[in-house]
Amino acid sequence: MNTKVSSGLWGLAALLSVAVAIVSYRYVPSVGPVPENVGANLFFNPWLAVHVGGAATALLVGPLQFLSKLRARRRGLHRWLGRTYVVACLVGGLSGLPLAYGASAGPIAAAGFGLLAVIWLYTTGQGWRLARARRFEEHRRWMIRSFALTFAAVTLRLYLPIAPVLGYDFMEGYRIIAWAAWVPNLLLAELYLMRGRAPARMQPAG
Repeated sequence: MNTKVSSGLWGLAALLSVAVAIVSYRYVPSVGPVPENVGANLFFNPWLAVHVGGAATALLVGPLQFLSKLRARRRGLHRWLGRTYVVACLVGGLSGLPLAYGASAGPIAAAGFGLLAVIWLYTTGQGWRLARARRFEEHRRWMIRSFALTFAAVTLRLYLPIAPVLGYDFMEGYRIIAWAAWVPNLLLAELYLMRGRAPARMQPAG
């Protein structure tokens, strides 16, 4: 991939990640209105605040791990940010399981969000395990998959206003988005990885 295109995509992903993280943090201290479908979740309290705290932190930290200059010049910082990212994903993924089970949109949405949480935990765990084993090339590949799933928090919000334009009512659209928010992300990550070794800017390292 062209370096300028790669840098531009990274910048857009980072900007969207930061924006969604900042807006989402309001759920932690319960500031502002709560969407009806979110408030109707059976396990809204206390798990939404826990989930948002973890997922939003992963969104903030994740893009920094793809900066080659940061890895090269501040390896200690990179490692600590990596640990923060892994813990944030662990918190976000584990708390996402009860929220998925309690989804007000029904079993299809619950299955989509639940599977997202499980695969998110697995890919992040694999990335962490391989970094500990100093198998850095494999670590990079798994962390690309992990962040593709972290980024589902962004794509979900991008799809929400599109569903009614396509003629879906909210609940019907939400059931589709429960899968569409992350399955294409993961497929795109796999296609990217199939191209061979990822460019330096797009590779997290240990």
